[in-house]
Amino acid sequence: MKIEKNKVVEFAYELEVDGNIVDHTTKEKPLDYIHGTGSLLPKLEEHIEGLEAGAEFDVTLSPADGYGEIEQDRIIDLPKAAFEVNGEVREDLLVPGNTIPMMNSMGGVIPGVVLEVTPDTVKMDLNHQMAGKTLHFTGVIVSVREATEKELTEGLHGEYVHTCGGCGGGCHGHEGGCHGHGDGECGCGHGEGDCGCGHGEGDCGCH
Repeated sequence: MKIEKNKVVEFAYELEVDGNIVDHTTKEKPLDYIHGTGSLLPKLEEHIEGLEAGAEFDVTLSPADGYGEIEQDRIIDLPKAAFEVNGEVREDLLVPGNTIPMMNSMGGVIPGVVLEVTPDTVKMDLNHQMAGKTLHFTGVIVSVREATEKELTEGLHGEYVHTCGGCGGGCHGHEGGCHGHGDGECGCGHGEGDCGCGHGEGDCGCH
């Protein structure tokens, strides 16, 4: 059976970025998704379409085909008040290089990286962690089967039922989203790229 729309696909992969393996799944615990539902990066999905179980793949995606270039308007200064929890600013979290879950005005959660801290403001980078990166995927297709009506309606893991705030269709990001796979987020899920802030610094706050 070949990979095509509405087929359930399991595959194992490694993602190499800047010469380092930054994400992977195994044949024993493969990543699974329903083909043609926007669960994968479009160019990756396009590349493996038509493959069958046992087929290997090797694909390199430019930043434009992956998570995009770094956008300067997603590097913003937030007032320290945005990091208040129970009325107190979490100074212990405000360390350059630290990643903090942020909530946008639509209830979506996105990770932000602390770049700089001043007495009154915090400079945050809300770009996807893989923005500006060339992504090299290698892997093997483990299985291909028909999706059931229940899976097409509710998702493989109920992700269409419990959708993420601010995302259309369920937010298929794995580590930070609803799909719940853990280490698959960098490789395949849209992640916070679809739940991004994009509304200006007044709409983001510490989650």
